[in-house]
Amino acid sequence: MDAPANGRRRIVILTGVSGSGKSTAVRALEDAGYFCIDNLPVVLLPQLTGLAELAQPDTRLGLVVDAREGEMLRQAPGILGRLRAEGHHVELVFLDASDESLVRRYSETRRRHPLASEESVPAGISRERELLADLRDLADQVIDTSQLNVHDLKRLMMARFGEAGAALPSLTVISFGYRYGVPHQADLVFDLRFLPNPYFVPELRPLTGEDPQVARYVLERSETQEFLNRIVDLAQFLFPRYQREGKAYLTVALGCTGGKHRSVAVAAALAQRLGAGRPDVQLQHRDIEKE
Repeated sequence: MDAPANGRRRIVILTGVSGSGKSTAVRALEDAGYFCIDNLPVVLLPQLTGLAELAQPDTRLGLVVDAREGEMLRQAPGILGRLRAEGHHVELVFLDASDESLVRRYSETRRRHPLASEESVPAGISRERELLADLRDLADQVIDTSQLNVHDLKRLMMARFGEAGAALPSLTVISFGYRYGVPHQADLVFDLRFLPNPYFVPELRPLTGEDPQVARYVLERSETQEFLNRIVDLAQFLFPRYQREGKAYLTVALGCTGGKHRSVAVAAALAQRLGAGRPDVQLQHRDIEKE
């Protein structure tokens, strides 16, 4: 997507929990030609867009905002609204990862969590999630980096924000359990509770849809394959039209009762089909670890 004209800019704001890959993501934006600033106080965003040295119409901005801003984060929603009202194309990208992944990364790097102080890393992660909850809710896209290495994340960022990016909406496929609610960011929601439930098969109950036995039980059924074929056909019809209307992100959510068996298996299969040749497709299993 090109920068808006008449001094209006494309602004990508990266935020998220510490250890989720913000440094890797902002370096990818730099490689894509963005003027990037790390750890910018959110209250300075309006002033930054008007700096004389950034007056070139093709300047794209990449900014990192994190929890160390404390109380200033409360002003973020109003500031983002103001920038959009001025005509800037603002995208808020929230980088996240599971607590287990974050703890492991801090253990491997031996770095100190910025909000842990004298507390443990898990306590710092919990505190940071509280501070960033509003920004996560505002995000145009949430990227779960739990299963991504630095090369995967860089490829995803380049596919989305590089010169050749935005050919189609960036796609996230999420599995979820209806008992925990529908994902708030979902654009398309499909109910998989019409499929036989592996939960009622004793040997499959303790497993998840990531296990080959469960995946076979779910995916080898003719109705599952017909469902996948129809969804892929629908996606091929919808995606170019979403792109034409300027939609940058699309989230497809597939739900079953608990989010552990059917939705997990089908979401993985759908992501594989839709992701052929596209590095910007993400797969997330929201409720797979819940009881």
